[in-house]
Amino acid sequence: MGVNTHTPAHSRRRFLQGVVLAGFAGRLLPTRAGSSRARVVVAGGGFAGCACAMALRRLDPSIAVTLVDPDERYVTGPMSNAALVGWRSLESITVSREGLVRAGVQLVRDRVAAVDAPSRRVRLGGGSSLDYDRLVVAPGIRLLWNTPAGYDEAASQRMPHAWLPGRQTELLAAQLRAMEDGGVVAISVPSGLMRCPPGPYERAGVIAAWLEERKPRSKVLIFDANNHFPRQEIFEDAWKTRYPGMIEWIASTDGGAVQRVDVNKSILYTAGGAHKAAVANIIPPQAPGQIAADAGLAAGHGWCPVDPTTFESTLLKNVHVIGDACIAGAMPKSASAAQSQAQQCARSLVALLAGREASAAELDSVCYSLLAHAGALAIHGRFAIEGGEIRSLPLPSPTRAPSAHEEAQLADQWYRRIVADSFGA
Repeated sequence: MGVNTHTPAHSRRRFLQGVVLAGFAGRLLPTRAGSSRARVVVAGGGFAGCACAMALRRLDPSIAVTLVDPDERYVTGPMSNAALVGWRSLESITVSREGLVRAGVQLVRDRVAAVDAPSRRVRLGGGSSLDYDRLVVAPGIRLLWNTPAGYDEAASQRMPHAWLPGRQTELLAAQLRAMEDGGVVAISVPSGLMRCPPGPYERAGVIAAWLEERKPRSKVLIFDANNHFPRQEIFEDAWKTRYPGMIEWIASTDGGAVQRVDVNKSILYTAGGAHKAAVANIIPPQAPGQIAADAGLAAGHGWCPVDPTTFESTLLKNVHVIGDACIAGAMPKSASAAQSQAQQCARSLVALLAGREASAAELDSVCYSLLAHAGALAIHGRFAIEGGEIRSLPLPSPTRAPSAHEEAQLADQWYRRIVADSFGA
């Protein structure tokens, strides 16, 4: 999920002092043998994995926590749309994991290549292995290529998805800067479960705000494989008020689903015909990260079923799945939902490793979507674990609804807080 970037030499040296580089083929890293400490291995260093590792260290420092991720730093999905148009720099949404080292988490710069659940052991890409008492899998998402037809991984270099932020964000940003005034920016939205459901519509508004200042004759077309989207009325009202005539949303029933693309000619084909775009942003369908599928954690529909109290997989014993990859009932796939799941999972792990029964707590989430440089909307959620499900709870009625400007300030505060809580930054 992250990308390799560069840090100053002294920071890199300090960071690597706390990192175990698991690059020795065939070597078996320390196991449970000879140690009474419970061992938890966390596969994946995004919001879910890091928040779980941090929570475990805070709740029970006696637990040995190892986090496995191949990347030195992580580029966050939240605020990545702002980075597209220069409201934030890519560096400002890139975080290191030095805070986890300070908290006592052992970092392994590698990837989990295979899970041996009966032996409670993972094999790493470099050839070494790690034993665990409990494994937490937080792999995020992978993109499903060739939907629409013609959109493979190579095509994403010409029609960026920018859904896994980093280099793709830079590609899409460069295309927007190079586009002539009067050009059409096309955004293709897939059907089915996806990371950050409001994200494409936030992106449309952010791009429109940028175009209005620099290329006001341009237009944003949203080709949608769905017939509705989160907080649609608020988004559309904001578009009409702030950028009249600049954004057009095309629902699936109106021919909005993109069926195939011609990358060389920059054409999107729908049931309504061919649509030429100066910039094409194709967001493909998504599924859990590859390790979830390879390990047998994903069900027939592609996502990972879990016990809602412990987030333990219903398919593999002693393996827990959190974040975007899991089926979490009414919860959206978002950074804040992932963090809330991570904390519940960590509390459950502490109880289970101590021989106690795990208890359920209330979960929550919030998604902030930028409407302008200084305007945003928020989508809040409260959830209860009841009857083997995660169900939505009613939200309390606010005494006064925050303005869009206030929501933008709250979004900035929330972002700083969730990064600090999850990564110790």
